[in-house]
Amino acid sequence: MDNKNYPSDLTNEQWKLIETLLPPAKTGGRPRSTDLRQVINGILYLVRTGCSWRMLPRDFPPWSTVHDYYWKYRHDGTWNQIHEALHEQVRIHLGREPCPSAAIIDSQSVKTASKGGIKAMTRERRYRVENAIWW
Repeated sequence: MDNKNYPSDLTNEQWKLIETLLPPAKTGGRPRSTDLRQVINGILYLVRTGCSWRMLPRDFPPWSTVHDYYWKYRHDGTWNQIHEALHEQVRIHLGREPCPSAAIIDSQSVKTASKGGIKAMTRERRYRVENAIWW
């Protein structure tokens, strides 16, 4: 693989933050030969460019490998853990508490069925319903 840099690639500082949050390789069997940083870079490239999996440049691991890791991390909760950890660090960097202490709920709602039944009908339709006149 050519180590071409893309705008979506992780910096060294970003990789240090994420690397510890990724699950370790399974015990037993062959050791992991895939560079997880390149896998994450491939996923970020796909997210940023919107290309299909099979159009992933050859600078990254094979598309099927990147897709497998994406699917695995999505279903085992790794992406959520990464998001929560980075969200906390952003809040701390901004001088806030790691977890929000308050939330705002918008109480305004649009009533879609405030008028219904006989009141919502036109005068002609109401007359026909009340007098059982079907056209």
